[in-house]
Amino acid sequence: MPVVQKLYNACKESFSVVGPLSEEALGKVHSILDDMKPSNVGLEQEAQLSRGWKGAMHGTNGKKVRNGGHQYPPTIKYLHLHECDRFSIGIFCMPPSSVIPLHNHPGMTVLSKLLYGTLHVKSYDWLDLPGTADLSQARPAKLVRDCEMSAPCGTTILYPTKGGNIHCFKAITPCALFDVLSPPYSSEDGRHCSYFRKSPRRDLPGIDELCGIKPSEVVWLEEIPPPENFVVRRGQYKGPVIRH
Repeated sequence: MPVVQKLYNACKESFSVVGPLSEEALGKVHSILDDMKPSNVGLEQEAQLSRGWKGAMHGTNGKKVRNGGHQYPPTIKYLHLHECDRFSIGIFCMPPSSVIPLHNHPGMTVLSKLLYGTLHVKSYDWLDLPGTADLSQARPAKLVRDCEMSAPCGTTILYPTKGGNIHCFKAITPCALFDVLSPPYSSEDGRHCSYFRKSPRRDLPGIDELCGIKPSEVVWLEEIPPPENFVVRRGQYKGPVIRH
């Protein structure tokens, strides 16, 4: 049985419309995703190109906007494998220098597996402090990760309130990120994807007493409209067909 079919079957058994049924159920999906390789999803050729990629030989292929201003980052492709009301499965194929901007996953559990390449990830979780829960205002968040990831590496999990639920990625080499979301985004159910940027706001008296974390790990994030230069196009999935 193809690995991607095993993953789908495990997702079907492990996820409900409100997310994972249990930590044990989530662990089943996690272990299968850990074994996922580019060849399991029709991306072996792309992975080989990534392994031979030499950064100095390649310039950015971003496009200038009409007014000659800043460049659009290279376009990301999304390979859609499955989506239902309980989970979604897909792969983001990112060219070098492409960026998935800072965004959240409200009420969602997300498993991510880097199939090939190297990327930089930065992630945050909200700090629940009195009077800071209004999304229309800047909110304080704690830095969770700020590092490079290179394949092969393990699957990462982020939860609704921990693990780095708000994150962004920048591709350093060509790379592919395999994502499983449960439940998937749904504006009707209050799971709308919001985008953020750092706010100039700095004040947070007594943060170290409140949470036991360093002030240097705290940033204020404010919601912004979806960035105009964030472009994702639908790509063609060439791996094994998932049987429902």
